[in-house]
Amino acid sequence: MTKSRLKKNDLVKVISGNYKGATGKILYIDRAKGKVIVEGVNIIHRHTRPSQKNQQGGIIRREAPINICKVMLICPKTSEPTRIGMEVIKDETTGKTKRMRKSQKSGEIILS
Repeated sequence: MTKSRLKKNDLVKVISGNYKGATGKILYIDRAKGKVIVEGVNIIHRHTRPSQKNQQGGIIRREAPINICKVMLICPKTSEPTRIGMEVIKDETTGKTKRMRKSQKSGEIILS
C-alpha cells in the first residue's frame, strides 16, 4: 500500500511511461494496489460480447489503471506538476486544527 495525497477529481500530469506529458482528471484511485485511472490516459480496447447491459457488444475503448507513482498533481497557481505536502492550519473561530494539502512549488494551499 502506497501513501498518496492524491484525490479523485484532481488534475494530474503523467511524468513517465508511454503517456508521458499527458494531463487528465483522476477518475478512480485504488490505494491497495497503488493504481489510478486518469481520464484519457492509457486507453485500451476491450472486446465485449453482447449482454443485457450492452446489447450491441463489440470493441469498447476505456482507460486502464496506471501506477500512482507515475502521476503528479498540477499546481493550480503555477499550472506545473508539483509535490504535495501537508500543513496543519488552526481555525481561529472554532479553535480546531485541520490538515490541508500544500503545493511544494508555490506554497499555496490546495482546496479540493
